[in-house]
Amino acid sequence: MKLADKRVLITGAASGIGKASALAFAREGARVLCADLEEKVEETAAAIAKAGGEAQAVRADVADEHEVEALVTHAVEAWGGLDVIYANAGIVRTLAPLTELSAADWEAVFRVNVMGVVHAFKHGARHLLADKRPGALLATASVAGLRAGAGPAPYSASKAAVINLVQNTAVQLAGSGIRVNAICPGLIETGMTQPIFDAARAADKEHKIGQLNPLRRAGRPEEIAEVALHLASDAASYVNGTAVVVDGGLAASLPFAPGRMW
Repeated sequence: MKLADKRVLITGAASGIGKASALAFAREGARVLCADLEEKVEETAAAIAKAGGEAQAVRADVADEHEVEALVTHAVEAWGGLDVIYANAGIVRTLAPLTELSAADWEAVFRVNVMGVVHAFKHGARHLLADKRPGALLATASVAGLRAGAGPAPYSASKAAVINLVQNTAVQLAGSGIRVNAICPGLIETGMTQPIFDAARAADKEHKIGQLNPLRRAGRPEEIAEVALHLASDAASYVNGTAVVVDGGLAASLPFAPGRMW
């Protein structure tokens, strides 16, 4: 029971990585507050309860600071505190090229992907500092935040901001015992990426999904959840201020054609 008696808040818990993480955390003994804008977040909490775990579901918009603050307050009042805050919620919004993007496109992505993490870290850290106890702040970034070519510009830039935010937050919380880390998934089949997978299958090219990474496949939400579980647990007690890449090896090399040097 890696998270026995830990109290956890996970945003974006209605599906994909967030749901998989909520289930994994609960399996390892955590009480989980599942948050999402989507009504399906209730299904995540119900699945945890059915498996014998303890969870609550709350619908909230992570782009709204007051709603995130309320989530933290809700968890503290329900369970007497919080130990882990996992800011996972994110959106893509559009695949349009840079020259066709509006300011509204950029703002919508940054409100969720960046400010959603800012709000979670701010109010999560405030509670942990006031409680004078160590804890873990996690965020879902992306390999798209490491370099170009893995996502549209607003999404990629927002995830780069998340990685830098993690580094800055870890340094600002020096001496507190609060660890701050990010996870950079590669291509994972979730609701967000479903159109990519559907298009490949429709074109009878499913076998090519993930062909650019050495494992030659896409990842599963559960594989990211296991990394999040480790970072949230005491087993990762000396892991801080870093972005853990989980992408099948995609980021390990520059683009190349197998068998050719140029």
